[in-house]
Amino acid sequence: MSAKPLVRFTDVSKSYDGKTDAVRTLNLDVQTGEFLTLLGPSGSGKTTTLTMLAGFEQPTSGRIFVSDEDVTTVPVDKRGIGMVFQNYALFPNMTVGENIGFPLRVRGLARAAIGEKVARALAMVRLEGLADRRPQQLSGGQQQRVAVARALVFEPRLVLLDEPLGALDRQLREQMQYELKQLHRRLDVTMVYVTHDQVEAMTMSDRVAVFSTGLLRQVAEPRRLYEEPESLFVAQFLGESNALAATIAQRDGAQCKAVLPTGETIVAAAVGTCAAGGEADLVLRPEKVALGAAALGCTNRFPARVVEATFLGDQLRVRLMTLGREDFVIKLPNAAGQGAIEPGSAVEIGWRAEDCRALAR
Repeated sequence: MSAKPLVRFTDVSKSYDGKTDAVRTLNLDVQTGEFLTLLGPSGSGKTTTLTMLAGFEQPTSGRIFVSDEDVTTVPVDKRGIGMVFQNYALFPNMTVGENIGFPLRVRGLARAAIGEKVARALAMVRLEGLADRRPQQLSGGQQQRVAVARALVFEPRLVLLDEPLGALDRQLREQMQYELKQLHRRLDVTMVYVTHDQVEAMTMSDRVAVFSTGLLRQVAEPRRLYEEPESLFVAQFLGESNALAATIAQRDGAQCKAVLPTGETIVAAAVGTCAAGGEADLVLRPEKVALGAAALGCTNRFPARVVEATFLGDQLRVRLMTLGREDFVIKLPNAAGQGAIEPGSAVEIGWRAEDCRALAR
């Protein structure tokens, strides 16, 4: 990836009714050659951000740049951007080859050049021999590949994908995630992808931009986003987290001591503006919690009682009563010698200070 961004949103806001912002003061760069995913629940602003970049919507305020060109008011067909929609938007009266070649025809390419490019695009998505079929004769996965081929056939600098795998079953969806990522690596094209699926975002992306209520909450590489959330929303939206309300008693550099309403003191990593006397949420991933003998060397150790243990195949999800609550969750690998964990049994749990993050409210 180049160090120079291909796309830049500068103080971009969008309101549909003049009262509520669907997107608020967005500042976001998309690096050349990267796969960036816009992730968030319905109504978070991710799709509005994509449609503004595509040109289907214009910002209420702010500017959008592509390759240093201000495209804020440039029409859709003048932006040179490929687009893949959730419903694929294929023309039913055209063959597969005609669908893929459509962007080339509207650009005035000669028939021979169109034929060569369409053949290359079909090979790229492994659909050789299907050029004369109609979209309705194809499976959902094949239609999705046709839509991708059509978006890539004119060699755009940027491809936007709006939940393109949403209509596929789980197995095919996972297969297409892999194929899209392989295409991205092979072609070195910049892709901006919208989804509400956290696993999909983590699997495919170089970076993930998390949105909620019109605001960009955090943008980072998937591992950093998961391990180092900067807000309670990100911690809870991306995977599962235990969240404990606490008061910061003391901060010493990168660590702090926080006191729960029930009186226990927890040593945690201090994030951002956490300061003594301030209110905080302590977030802790269930898989970071040790149980029994494994908890002996941990900075934070507490007694607990098992409420429920659920077998999930590769792991065991255990709900505990501890620290004044009955919904504290830990996840343990399904390993040899794990032994049965029975409801009602008393256990000890523990975790390292650096695995618990104190987020200022």
